[in-house]
Amino acid sequence: MVLPRQPGVAGLTDDDERIALVAIRGNSPGPAGWQKLISEDQLREKIAEIGAAISRDYACLNPLVVSVLKGSVVLMADLMRAITVPARFDFIAISSYGPGQRPSGVVRIMKDLETNVEGQHVLVIEDIIDTGLTLNYVLKMLRQRHPASLAVGTLLNRPARRLVDIDLKYVGFDLPDKFVVGYGLDYRQKYRNLPFIAELKPEITALN
Repeated sequence: MVLPRQPGVAGLTDDDERIALVAIRGNSPGPAGWQKLISEDQLREKIAEIGAAISRDYACLNPLVVSVLKGSVVLMADLMRAITVPARFDFIAISSYGPGQRPSGVVRIMKDLETNVEGQHVLVIEDIIDTGLTLNYVLKMLRQRHPASLAVGTLLNRPARRLVDIDLKYVGFDLPDKFVVGYGLDYRQKYRNLPFIAELKPEITALN
């Protein structure tokens, strides 16, 4: 669930956001103190690496690769082109965020899969894994549908926030406990279109 915009949040104005966006695109801390963490080249190389691993591991299995919307849509668009073996793709949309942009563990399915996963080799792709609560719910739901196998890949892993154990078959980058945006990740539906991963200053994400 996307939180409505609240005027006065950490004193951030529309002008501040425009200045910060310019600064982050130029890889400069800028007045808002934003910082690029993972470059476009690093993302490109890592996705090629993950795509090659998936192609190797799922050769002749015709996997069903499931993207968890919305954050992973940019990742999925690039990853599907890096997979060189036959594969199918589907999407699931969920809502699990409570106050403060942190996962609440209460999950609503906003869009279910269109594909019957029974007997299929299913690979769930996430943009980022924090507590693991939401993903754990999704995995339990998928197991009840009796896939032949079920595995998880994520571009970003933030283990400092983990509350449940999740077995990760593919991991792009391990992150410190920082709030990040870009490459599909948003803050209040903004900055998804940044072509890299950047950290937001805590003052920007703090709610009054």
